[in-house]
Amino acid sequence: MKLLVINGPNMNMLGIREPEIYGHATYADLVRYIKDICTQKNIQCEIFQSNHEGDIIDKIQDAYMISDAIVINPAAYSHTSIAIADAIKSVGLPAVEVHLSDITKREDFRKHSYTANVCIKTVTGKGFDGYKEAILLLKDAIDRC
Repeated sequence: MKLLVINGPNMNMLGIREPEIYGHATYADLVRYIKDICTQKNIQCEIFQSNHEGDIIDKIQDAYMISDAIVINPAAYSHTSIAIADAIKSVGLPAVEVHLSDITKREDFRKHSYTANVCIKTVTGKGFDGYKEAILLLKDAIDRC
C-alpha cells in the first residue's frame, strides 16, 4: 500500500504553537511516529506539510494513480477550503481526515469541516494516535479490496 500523509498550515509549529492544545511533541516527532507505524505495517508512505493551500491541492492531485489512500490533516483549511475538498474528490482515493485536537469542542468556526464531507472518516481529539487510527482504517479498507 502506498499512503500519502498531508499536513496543513501551522503543523510545522507543533511543540511551539499552543502547547496547551497540541502538546509539546514536535512536527519531527509526528513524522517519526507516522513512519514507525507505516514501517510496522509494511506501508510505503510519503509525508508532506505545507502552509499553502495550492501546494496541498497540487500534492493531492499528484497522488492520482500513484497513491492508494490519503491521510490528511488540513488544519485550518478544513473549515475554509472547498478547493481542497474538491481535490480529494477529484482523485477518487479513500481519505481519512485527522485533527490532533477535538474540533467539535473548540471555537464555533472549527466545528464545520468541508473536507470531512469527502473523507470516509474524520478522527479528532486523539493526538498522534488519530494518525494511527486513520492509517490502520485505510490499510484495512485497501486490503479488503
